[in-house]
Amino acid sequence: MSDPIKRAGIILGILLAAVAAFFTVSIAAPQAARAQEGKPHWILELKDGIVDIELRPDLAPGHVKRVIELTEKGFYNGIVFHRVIDGFMAQGGDPTGTGMGGSDLPDLAAEFTTAEHFTRGVVAAARSSDPNSANSQFFIMFADAPHLDGQYTIWGKVVSGMEFVDLIKKGAGDQPVQDPDKIISAKIEYK
Repeated sequence: MSDPIKRAGIILGILLAAVAAFFTVSIAAPQAARAQEGKPHWILELKDGIVDIELRPDLAPGHVKRVIELTEKGFYNGIVFHRVIDGFMAQGGDPTGTGMGGSDLPDLAAEFTTAEHFTRGVVAAARSSDPNSANSQFFIMFADAPHLDGQYTIWGKVVSGMEFVDLIKKGAGDQPVQDPDKIISAKIEYK
């Protein structure tokens, strides 16, 4: 084999390795950057202040992925808290405001856990009587509710701004809220 052919083979090998390395870094970089940024947080702007909810992909990866996807599309901006029961929870995430709606995406399979409990500030997926019917709706606990443990998918916890959740307009008993409060804006941050 002559030297020019050998050199051409070496150069071609180096170029192929460089191209492969470029594509490997390009694909892995966004995922690595998010991992280095920290845990995902759902930041809600309410009428009275900012609520920071740490998302829990370790408990409910499918639900957290859905919340991030919908938030990045602007789905939750302007959505009302249609069901708010004093001393229990505030529910939102329905674009119709009736409690009967959801996103255009398919429903999610339940990701129930007994590792976490329904305590004040927990955020979970709202659903119908079918355990695999969660879509976009969620609820935030005002108080502990151990009777819900293992019955609904927990996917987050309020880490700051619970005092603003407490100020969400309540309904009368279990009745829908009249002129309900809404999520002014929602975004995802990594901390």
